[in-house]
Amino acid sequence: MKRLVIIRHGKSSWKHDVEDLERPLKKRAYKDAEVVLSVFKPYYDQNVNKAKATFWSSHAVRAHETAKIFKDKLAVDNKDFEVKESLYTFNYSRLKKVIQNAPDSTETLIIFSHNPAVTSFVNNAGHATYDNIPTTGLCVIEFNEDSWQSISSGKTLLTLFPKNLR
Repeated sequence: MKRLVIIRHGKSSWKHDVEDLERPLKKRAYKDAEVVLSVFKPYYDQNVNKAKATFWSSHAVRAHETAKIFKDKLAVDNKDFEVKESLYTFNYSRLKKVIQNAPDSTETLIIFSHNPAVTSFVNNAGHATYDNIPTTGLCVIEFNEDSWQSISSGKTLLTLFPKNLR
């Protein structure tokens, strides 16, 4: 059985004249992450074998900063945290390919990426559908397969959207 936690990066700021990869988070993103983590941390502590969990983040500043907030709050070891340029994608097929390349020794994969790929993946892989996974939105999908390579349809176990938690 494999469990995927997929998180869209936090709300980014457009007020800086920087390349897309360099856009920083807005202050709201930090508040949204705290709200989501207040519900997710107890779930994570009870349901995730930390020795078999891996965190991957896009290298875009907004995704990496969001991932670091989660990493710190969940006390994730550096050895279990990796930045992957391939997660800087907006394409469902590319995102699925990255996920399918996870090592089978990983029971829970936690990724930080971008829309519309995140929403498309959640809608195609889980049993629930959403118009849009918002910034700092988190979905947990469980797959019955034993290999990431063969994941197909899973069950959406948990969805956390900041606006629903305030």
